[in-house]
Amino acid sequence: MEPACLCCGLRFPHLRPRLHAAAEPSGRPRPRVIDPHAHFFPQEFLDLLASPDGRAEGADVLTGEEGMTIIAGGMRNGPLSRRFVDPALRVADMDAAGVDVQVLSLTAPMLYWASPAFGERLARAYNDAASAAAQAWPGRLYGFIALPLQDTDRALREFDRARRLPGMRGVYMGTHIAGTDLSAPRLRPVFEAIEAAGLNLFLHPCQTLGGPRLAPYYLGNLLGNPFESAVAAAHLIFGGVLDACPKLEVHLVHGGGALPILFGRLDHGHRVRAEARHLPRPPSEYRRRFAYDTLTHSAEILRWVVSFVGADRVTIGSDYCFDMGVDRPAAIVDELGLGEAERAAILGGNAARLLGL
Repeated sequence: MEPACLCCGLRFPHLRPRLHAAAEPSGRPRPRVIDPHAHFFPQEFLDLLASPDGRAEGADVLTGEEGMTIIAGGMRNGPLSRRFVDPALRVADMDAAGVDVQVLSLTAPMLYWASPAFGERLARAYNDAASAAAQAWPGRLYGFIALPLQDTDRALREFDRARRLPGMRGVYMGTHIAGTDLSAPRLRPVFEAIEAAGLNLFLHPCQTLGGPRLAPYYLGNLLGNPFESAVAAAHLIFGGVLDACPKLEVHLVHGGGALPILFGRLDHGHRVRAEARHLPRPPSEYRRRFAYDTLTHSAEILRWVVSFVGADRVTIGSDYCFDMGVDRPAAIVDELGLGEAERAAILGGNAARLLGL
């Protein structure tokens, strides 16, 4: 059966799952390109935000000529195109970009701003819709689970439910939970449950640090996002989460943000500061506990990241379909001068291993 749009039910016979083994100019089979950094706002989630219950909690979805704008938790995200909502448009873009697989994830304003009960409803709506998209586009789309982490019991309940849904391949989590850092003891059972299930943890900046100093020049994104990833990763390291959950795989976006270049400074602090000396090993020895995506916007910087963390710890990332993302996420890998095996690993092999695809 041809894929169908989840919004209108129309069939798209020209968008059948494509053959991943198409030949490259060399004549060799083309590696499968897997993009784990791609955002999705399903209509069911948007409808809940714009419902009377959502508006009672300060949320709404506004529509205009340039697209929709999401309002929640004191944040505005938009205008956003229908490409965030309609899987048929998404898969057409994937075909044009040479991407075989996307893993869908929610993004700001997330759902941590909501009351616990409404946050759980939002999580269920998102997870069900992501699973439905994965089933409508088998082998092309998968989903990351969203959790109402403002309430640990509700988060664990939704995790146990959503991890059984078809097509869900990991957990999406903000770099903090409405101001609660990831080292907080109340979050430890969630990390333990993710580890026990053998699922990947995908971290993404949310409500970035910096305040009014980062308001001009779009610095809240340009600088705030990469430092958010570094802060969240440092909490996982120094807070003992990675030691307590030794098999937990954690995925960082934007090339790991500022984290990779700061490992030397973290190591020095571990040597000289009592506050950081409790770790059983230097922070840099945890660098391969993380996976890092390619979204650095610089082949030179990405080449260094690959050399520092290893080609087996790097995956594609597009940030679909924000303007701070890239239209052809595989292109930068071809600028790195890698061997065939390393190139294939970054294009899709590493993500396939980490996500069980």
